[in-house]
Amino acid sequence: MAQVTAIAKAILNLRDVEAKLNLRRSAEPDFFLEWQETLPELTRPEKISLERLATRYLHYLEEGEVNEGTLNIILLSPLLDALGLCDPPYRIRGEDWVEVQTAVDTEEGAITLEGRIDALTLQEQFWLVIIEGKRGGFNVLQAVPQTLAYMAATPRPERPVFGLVTNSYDYLFVKLVRQERREFALSHNFTLLSDEQSNLFQVARVLKHLVGIAGSAIENGKNV
Repeated sequence: MAQVTAIAKAILNLRDVEAKLNLRRSAEPDFFLEWQETLPELTRPEKISLERLATRYLHYLEEGEVNEGTLNIILLSPLLDALGLCDPPYRIRGEDWVEVQTAVDTEEGAITLEGRIDALTLQEQFWLVIIEGKRGGFNVLQAVPQTLAYMAATPRPERPVFGLVTNSYDYLFVKLVRQERREFALSHNFTLLSDEQSNLFQVARVLKHLVGIAGSAIENGKNV
């Protein structure tokens, strides 16, 4: 993944995405309907697990203990496990991480926020990108350009690629198409802090749906 990592480091904003990856953000309202379609319902055991994860996350957040060392352990890995995405037919593969920086203006002057992206792929067609901020205030939107760089390198360009970008409290889904139209689109931003259980439930439902679409595309490709 060294080549992809180098590309991702060179992609710093959406203008870079357009110029270097020849992508553009779709303006069509029906381009990314998958996250709004009829979604799979969660089972009772899944809901119980998600309720526990939301409560756990808020507890750690209130204690100021959500950091790079705890995020995957307390929330993201258990979320994938609760939805059955760690077991066959699904397969998770770890990817390299890249450091990202962005400058923001504050009352005290300009400061630089530093973070890094950890990436996992499910079925090679769905990307889970985790932005871990070394300083507070790193928005998921700031990780979208690097996420698109990863997704653009995924094999089988004839298939749409989906992704989820999260910093643990914001969840943003991404769709990328690389056929005749090289376009991408973003979903609604689901914020865990605004309604922790309902939004985590919705994130889980969208996640299951998009991973299912990606998995079906792979199975159909094998049968061609």
